[in-house]
Amino acid sequence: MASRCWRWWGWSAWPRTRPPPAGSTPTFGGSDEVRDPNATALRNKRRRMQVRVKLGKFQLLLDIQEKTPQICVVGSGPAGFYTAQHLLKHPQAHVDIYEKQPVPFGLVRFGVAPDHPEVKNVINTFTQTAHSGRCAFWGNVEVGRDVTVPELREAYHAVVLSYGAEDHRALEIPGEELPGVCSARAFVGWYNGLPENRELEPDLSYDTAVILGQGNVALDVARILLTPPEHLERTDITKAALGVLRQSRVKTVWLVGRRGPLQVAFTIKELREMIQLPGARPILDPADFLGLQDKIKEVPRPRKRLTELLLRTATEKPGPEEAARRASASRAWGLRFFRSPQQVLPSPDGRRAAGVRLAVTRLEGVGEATRAVPTGDMEDLPCGLVLSSVGYKSRPVDPSVPFDSKLGVIPNVEGRVMDVPGLYCSGWVKRGPTGVIATTMTDSFLTGQMLLQDLKAGLLPSGPRPGYAAIQALLSSRGVRPVSFSDWEKLDAEEVARGQGTGKPREKLVDPQEMLRLLGH
Repeated sequence: MASRCWRWWGWSAWPRTRPPPAGSTPTFGGSDEVRDPNATALRNKRRRMQVRVKLGKFQLLLDIQEKTPQICVVGSGPAGFYTAQHLLKHPQAHVDIYEKQPVPFGLVRFGVAPDHPEVKNVINTFTQTAHSGRCAFWGNVEVGRDVTVPELREAYHAVVLSYGAEDHRALEIPGEELPGVCSARAFVGWYNGLPENRELEPDLSYDTAVILGQGNVALDVARILLTPPEHLERTDITKAALGVLRQSRVKTVWLVGRRGPLQVAFTIKELREMIQLPGARPILDPADFLGLQDKIKEVPRPRKRLTELLLRTATEKPGPEEAARRASASRAWGLRFFRSPQQVLPSPDGRRAAGVRLAVTRLEGVGEATRAVPTGDMEDLPCGLVLSSVGYKSRPVDPSVPFDSKLGVIPNVEGRVMDVPGLYCSGWVKRGPTGVIATTMTDSFLTGQMLLQDLKAGLLPSGPRPGYAAIQALLSSRGVRPVSFSDWEKLDAEEVARGQGTGKPREKLVDPQEMLRLLGH
């Protein structure tokens, strides 16, 4: 097998450039004036040249554009595509997007709830970007395994890491390893068709589920658990998940938070959906809202509107129509405030989860510094399913890349990875797993802007780089067959065709090996 180490061959044969004159604006690769006396005739023109690359025991002669900035983005979720979209503002830049899954779009495909199809419309924008003649998608390539970050940095002028948060934060309490406990992230991946979660098989044979966390993901999971299955039949939820949900016996879902109503992390849209969920009624304790009316006067308007909706739902008597709806509801959901999980309780035989022991808390501090401290009281909440939704977490992708394991991010300044010139990051691996798709768009555009500024200032490597031409040869030598965007469109068409028979927008393919077989890989 070819060595994983490779290097450029014959650097000294490349045209050398002079620094730009004082006061001028630097351009990519420095001045067009080179020592060859005929070079002035080529000034400001894109030129092709051949570069010999040594790849393990192979030598390759690559024909590349000398004036083309070659940039790669790792990850094809919102952060990756929005970063690529901004980088393509450069009139000559070529952007390659690498993705470990055979299919693109990251959390838009695998994270957005199936009953929120309008949020997935952003895929249309990403598809336009992928169709650009200066952009390419390469799926089924896992950076850190199939190709290393140093190898990418050798092949490209700049590398942007936008691979998101692939892990979840552990509860770090006794009993979380018991059967019947899983992360909300894995549960979301299961019903959305994420290959690594397709065999999760959650046990929904118990009447009560507890979700530890009070963010949008927690509300998504609660809503999917309690939504009548017939309301999900026309979504892109996976066939396997829909089958399990049809057999579900879950009637009550509790969402537990350490702090109070003023500190919930979900947004008003998701709360309103829960309040209006067909066949389900809310359970809120009016005592949790005492004195809240005065406290919300000074909070920002979005937080104020959210808290006012909670307050009305908890304390006001519903109208006749809403009262009748709630009375006829066969399912329920509730928010348990001021409770901190201490232990997942085992069943009598010790074989699975049977409840959660909660410490009662009170709040100390004001504003953002408000924190929950235990009062000393405990209570047990019986349940048959425990879902932890206390946050996502990024993983380090390559030993060569700095990583803050405590914060779960790559140390950076405005997207520039600290102490590694030419390496950038965007999205959750840059700032942590917070915000919505629009937040990621703004963040990714900023990283793209910083990279283009560095390119214009001459801070990135000068001279040509082979880009995908070299990586393709490298992957081929390792038996890796990338999936192109046109390949994805074939899989897309197959999914849509499979969904038509049952009235679904698509039936997602969940097995990577089946995907590759369909493509003839």
